This record gives sequence, C-alpha cells and structure tokens, in this order.
Amino acid sequence: MSRASIERRLRKVAAKLTQTRAELAVVEEQLLHFEYDADDARLRALVSETHQAGKDHRDAKKHVEAMLRDKERKLAAIDELEQTQDDLLDRLTAER
Repeated sequence: MSRASIERRLRKVAAKLTQTRAELAVVEEQLLHFEYDADDARLRALVSETHQAGKDHRDAKKHVEAMLRDKERKLAAIDELEQTQDDLLDRLTAER
C-alpha cells in the first residue's frame, strides 16, 4: 500500500473516529435521561400499583436497555477504529 493511500485511509478513519465519539457522547447523555425516566417510572409503579404504571416502567426499562446496547456498539466501533488507526500508523512508520 502506498504512503498516499495509507494517509488517505488514516484521514478517513480519523474522521469516522471523531464522528463515532461524538455519537457516543450523545448516546451517553440520552442514556442518563432514560435512566432517570426509568427510575422515576419504577417508583411510580411501586407507589400506584396500577397496570399502566407497571407498563410505563417496563417500557422505560426497554429504552434504557436499547440505549445500553447502542452504547456498547459505539464503544466496540471506537475500539475497532482505534485498532485500524494504530495498524495504519505502524504501516506508515514502517515505510520510512
């Protein structure tokens, strides 16, 4: 692989890494909100003991679980991108 090709791939990986980290920050912020809502719904379900309150709690808990899965996917993508970046940097330095 030529030096120019490696540098081009490095720029693409760096841009994707920046984008994915920004997405992770948004997911983490949303997760805090959903966790607060789920905790609030849990308390309401305990106090009111109605079917609707229980359903609201289950729904809120599902949102939290979905956000946690999304967070894990973003973290895995970041790890993969960082590994790719490291590999490309190693190739770049090996060519010198």
